[in-house]
Amino acid sequence: MRTTTRTSLLSLCLLILCGCATLPPNTTRSARDPWERMNRTTYKFNTALDHAVLRPIARGYHRALPSFAQTGVRNFLTNLAYPKVIINDLLQGQMRAFGNDTGRLVLNSTFGIGGLLDFATFAGLDRNDRDFGQTFGKWGIKSGPYLVLPFFGPSDVRDAFGKVPEYFADPRYFIRNPWVEWPLWAVGIVNARVDLLPLDPSVDSAYDPYALVRNVYLQNRDFKVYGSTGSPQQDEQEQKLFDEAAKDADAEKSAPAAPPPK
Repeated sequence: MRTTTRTSLLSLCLLILCGCATLPPNTTRSARDPWERMNRTTYKFNTALDHAVLRPIARGYHRALPSFAQTGVRNFLTNLAYPKVIINDLLQGQMRAFGNDTGRLVLNSTFGIGGLLDFATFAGLDRNDRDFGQTFGKWGIKSGPYLVLPFFGPSDVRDAFGKVPEYFADPRYFIRNPWVEWPLWAVGIVNARVDLLPLDPSVDSAYDPYALVRNVYLQNRDFKVYGSTGSPQQDEQEQKLFDEAAKDADAEKSAPAAPPPK
């Protein structure tokens, strides 16, 4: 807990100090991003940290580990964190999904050798993706302004509060052996970054990468809360959202600048 406290204090200090970033020329402010100057500075900090540390590690991991081994690690980590999905099934009143996901956890933990094999998918039990931020949205809580969190990346106020129960509901939190707990967290972070590697060229080549990431995040979260059950069938729709957000970001760069006040 002391490590978590130190990280939180560091994040708070960064937020206090980073409220003076300038906006790119000819950009249009988003109504959902009233803290854009602060967010852009935090985004620059996160991007610098990612390019210096996390992305090289993820690329090395992706090159060094065979694809079947990466799939096994991904399956294991997904199964390990799956109780959070089951909890949110209950909180959202999704009883059919609750039964489906409980069956997935049992099958993959046993016949799937602790989750290394996704036996449940072969048995016809689809994987769902639910979190506490999504649950808060289903309860009618508004998303609030867009917010870039230090180290954690894009979010909004609702999802930021959702990360608190998300952390305490993760089974890794209850592992009291730091030699086991911290490697599991570290591998989870690297695995999540590997999944984002295919999107790097699109982000890097964007006129305004910040706007692209913001638009993708907000549209994706709106889709999960208001237009989807959070199932894997949403992958095609999420790609469409990414393409639409890229167009939105390009439109922002070409929008005429607001005339100066007289």
